[in-house]
Amino acid sequence: MIISIIRTLLLYVFVILAVRLMGKRQISDMQPSEIVVTLIISDIAAIPMQNTSQPLLSGVIPVLVLVALEIIASVLMMKSSKFRHLLCGSPIVIIEDGRIIQNQMRRLRLTTEDLCVQLRQQNIFSLEDVQYCIIETNGKISLIEKPEKRTTKAEESGIEIQDNKIETVVVSDGQILDNSLKLCGKERSDVYNILKREKSSLGDVFIMTLDALGNYSIVEQEG
Repeated sequence: MIISIIRTLLLYVFVILAVRLMGKRQISDMQPSEIVVTLIISDIAAIPMQNTSQPLLSGVIPVLVLVALEIIASVLMMKSSKFRHLLCGSPIVIIEDGRIIQNQMRRLRLTTEDLCVQLRQQNIFSLEDVQYCIIETNGKISLIEKPEKRTTKAEESGIEIQDNKIETVVVSDGQILDNSLKLCGKERSDVYNILKREKSSLGDVFIMTLDALGNYSIVEQEG
């Protein structure tokens, strides 16, 4: 029993490292080849977990081979557009100048209900509002609304908006997040100075956000 637990923990850590090597994308952002490799890795890793009579290397070696193949494929896709097109396909336009291209929808086996669901997820509730719609290689949609439906940009309205740079969560549940501080160009001393000004302590803070200009907000711990 103890051996099974140890083997499972080792394979768990190993598979996490393998997936990290392939990249940080979520399942919804993966290309077909990446999804296939991820599924195969999970199946291969499960075999030595369940069967303790099998050597641990029988799960480790195939996973390493798959990770190496995926990394090589990723490099080749960066170097060759033809190889990328072969492996991942290409984006497909399904709405052009406000006209639904029905043969492309049939090719994708995409129903109008499926299309409307994806449009609603982009806050588009009417097909009449869409000028262009493209199905990307990862299955997500990109769209452009018709000119009269688009939100006016500040530059088009002649409005000058102050740039506050990036705002990040620099304190979470009483812990300072150093990576977030780097993103907004601040130091730990800036956090402590703000807390001193607000007469608060680090342990009292649930969430604190901060931007490059020094604007901040603090949510204190409840109770």
